[in-house]
Amino acid sequence: MRFYDITVPISNRLPVYPGDLPVKVTPVQSFEAGDGVSVSHLSLTTHIGTHIDPPAHFLRGGRTIDQLSLPSLIGPCRVMETGEVDVIDAAWLAKAPWEGVSRLLFKTKNGRFWPADPTFHREYVHLEADAARLLVERGVCLVGIDYLSVEKFDFEEPVTHRTLLAGDVVIVEGLDLREVPAGDYDLFCLPLRIDGGDGAPARVVLRQP
Repeated sequence: MRFYDITVPISNRLPVYPGDLPVKVTPVQSFEAGDGVSVSHLSLTTHIGTHIDPPAHFLRGGRTIDQLSLPSLIGPCRVMETGEVDVIDAAWLAKAPWEGVSRLLFKTKNGRFWPADPTFHREYVHLEADAARLLVERGVCLVGIDYLSVEKFDFEEPVTHRTLLAGDVVIVEGLDLREVPAGDYDLFCLPLRIDGGDGAPARVVLRQP
C-alpha cells in the first residue's frame, strides 16, 4: 500500500493568487534566541496553497467549510492526466474515462509551476463552465486541480465556481500531483475546521489500493 501526500507545503515562498495576502511564517521563540521552545506565528488567508472552496466562498448563504459532509471529502477518487491541453472543456471531458467516478482530480501541466517557484502564473490550465456543468450533471461530488484556481484567470463572472458549488461539488485547489500516476485511489481531504469559514487550507493524501 502506498500513500501520496499531494499537499503543497506552506512557506513564505508559496505563490498566492493576485490580490491575496502573502503567507508569513515568523519565528516567535527559538532555541537560537535562547528560548527553551520553538514557536512560530502563522499568517495566511483561507484560500492559500492546497485549500478547499465550500459553497460559502461564492454563494451567499452557502454551506461553510465546517458544514461540509465528511463523506464527500473521503473516499474513492480518480486522478486524470490531461496532457498538454490548455483548457478542460466539456468536449475534452466527454471523451475522457471517468464514467461512474464521484471524485475527480485533474493532473495537468500546471504541475511545472510548483517546484520552489514563488511566482504566480496566470496562464494555468482551468475548467470551462461547460465542463463544470457536465461534472454536476454526472453527479460528481468533488473536483480538484493542481493550481490555485479551477477558474480562468481574470474572469468576468466566476461561472465555473458557481456552477460547481451550486451543484454541491466541493472544489479542491492547489494540489501537487507531479509524483502521482493517473489512476484510482482513496482520497483523504481534511480542511481546517474554521467556524463559518469561506474556505480553509487542507492536508490532502491519496492511498493506492
